[in-house]
Amino acid sequence: MNENKYLKWMSSETKSVYWHDSAIVSEMEEAMSNGAVGVTTNPFLINGTLRAQPEYWASVIKDVPRDLKGAVKVEALMQKVTGHIANILMPLYETGDIRVGRCCAQTNPNKPGDAKTMLEQAKRYATWNPNICIKLPATKAGLKIAEECAALGMNVVVTVSFTVPQCLAIGAALQKGFDRARKAGITPGLGAAVLMVGRLDDYLRDVAQDSSDVVTESDITQAGTAAIKRAYKIFNERGYEAILMPAGCRGAYHIKSLSGSNMIMSIAPKIASLLAKEEGPFKEEIDIPVPQDVIDRLMTMPEFRKAYEPDGMTEDEFITFGSCNRTLDQFVNSGWNPIEALQY
Repeated sequence: MNENKYLKWMSSETKSVYWHDSAIVSEMEEAMSNGAVGVTTNPFLINGTLRAQPEYWASVIKDVPRDLKGAVKVEALMQKVTGHIANILMPLYETGDIRVGRCCAQTNPNKPGDAKTMLEQAKRYATWNPNICIKLPATKAGLKIAEECAALGMNVVVTVSFTVPQCLAIGAALQKGFDRARKAGITPGLGAAVLMVGRLDDYLRDVAQDSSDVVTESDITQAGTAAIKRAYKIFNERGYEAILMPAGCRGAYHIKSLSGSNMIMSIAPKIASLLAKEEGPFKEEIDIPVPQDVIDRLMTMPEFRKAYEPDGMTEDEFITFGSCNRTLDQFVNSGWNPIEALQY
């Protein structure tokens, strides 16, 4: 296994927690040797592992009927993959630390506005393994179901989220669910609010190239960081129990700038390999603000203001935000639909 001194430092000497962002088990094993304590998956990653390592998964999925079709087929294959990973993580889950030992399973990205379908799916997923996290979209409907799932004691990760207003809405919805659970005598599970920092940067880069003469590439690479640092500050002020989860990172800088925070870092193998090149001594950077002149230039773009201001969007607008559309499209057309078409 390749040693990653940065990730070992971050996961052992700071409040930050490291989850591996891939469904390929050999990559997961290396990540765990460097401090990873959970796994994030989505339809894109599950499709990737099933196609990249068919020999590995053949014995795991051998009893999945070959005549299944549509969403039933996808769920059956997802259950096998996430269940296999969840079983590997079970010793960590049994330590009792709510931040560790969990694996994500995402609801159908074709249905981000269908609350009824998402709740039905979530209830099925929750029966697979006790350490499965139900992954829901940060849409108006998804937030409604996130609260319901949290109230039932499920582990919930709300994704397809790129902005401060989305994260704050997630934090509020999950808090309501946690409070309802306790009133019903149920111990709450994990609640996490994703902010896909790199995907926000990607979207704003295109916006800036199309409409801005003042925003620089350096500004763009700090946009997602600025958003999640603002969300983190407000989460702490409001006392939300949900934990922020930076994801969709595009460089080591995304993780480094958040080091020392009480966040669950979703780190893909490519980003882990970049962090492995870092040389110590390492330092926590969560309290280092994004420079004000960077914020000022980014604020000249209405799309950044939507992402950065706590009231930049209403819940009705979440599903129409540019990054949301792009990401759901990838999860559908490079994940869910290809799993439907998979021959095994």
